[in-house]
Amino acid sequence: MKEIVVISGKGGTGKTSVCAALAYAKPSDLVLADCDVDAADMHLIFQPKVHKDEPFFSGVKAVIDPALCTNCGRCAEICRFDAIRQDKDVRFVELLDCEGCGYCALICPVKAIEMPQQKVGRVFGSESRTGTPMAHARLDIGADNSGKLVAKVKSDAKSLATEHSRDLILVDGSPGIGCPVIASLAGADLALLVTEPSISGFEDLKRVCDLASKFDLKMACVINKADINPKIAAEIRNTMKQRNIPILMELPYSNDFSEAISLGQTLIEYNPSQWQAPFEQLWDKLLKEIR
Repeated sequence: MKEIVVISGKGGTGKTSVCAALAYAKPSDLVLADCDVDAADMHLIFQPKVHKDEPFFSGVKAVIDPALCTNCGRCAEICRFDAIRQDKDVRFVELLDCEGCGYCALICPVKAIEMPQQKVGRVFGSESRTGTPMAHARLDIGADNSGKLVAKVKSDAKSLATEHSRDLILVDGSPGIGCPVIASLAGADLALLVTEPSISGFEDLKRVCDLASKFDLKMACVINKADINPKIAAEIRNTMKQRNIPILMELPYSNDFSEAISLGQTLIEYNPSQWQAPFEQLWDKLLKEIR
């Protein structure tokens, strides 16, 4: 089983559009995983039929039982996050401020504070409109632990691949280099870096390359909007050559990216004469890299 993770150092490079077009080009050969759980949008394109919808619990928060609380105030005194509030004679925890350290529960003299696990999102197992098995999730508003939710999505994707006898997992990762990206990269066989020739695109590309290298992970690159800034595009080519990262494809700037997304379509569906051949070629190059 091989796993390709599509990532970008910044948002707006066309990462999801590239990943969606790749998924559309091989609907019967892979399992699709959307690990951009903070702002998942792959389901908007593939309109999956959900067959599993489960809550995801991770992390703890303090909860004060008002029936047991004597309002001594010790918990509020030691809470370094100022999460313990008071309404008249009742103490309560502001959950958005609580970091779940558990110190308040430890020092409460009457054991009025519990640390229950928190629901931080939902995980889904689905079948896309193209028939591709799909694992995806949604992080709750203001919730933490997106990295653990990503790990759950990846685990579910592997289970789907085994269940449906698919030997390839295609992952749409998060932008940036934070916890969700780290979780997306864990255990992958190839990181496909989608970048753009802008100052921020180039700098963030270097950061995500540094991150992927920590995993000793094989990398390849796609330059999207390659024609908008020839100077920076040349710098990207030189940097990728120095790092021994192959550039598999350069795509021109096109309004097709935004127009296809607005219609809930992949690039190939929106304009097959323009995009079918390039993404089939990209698949050929990707498979050579991982096999």
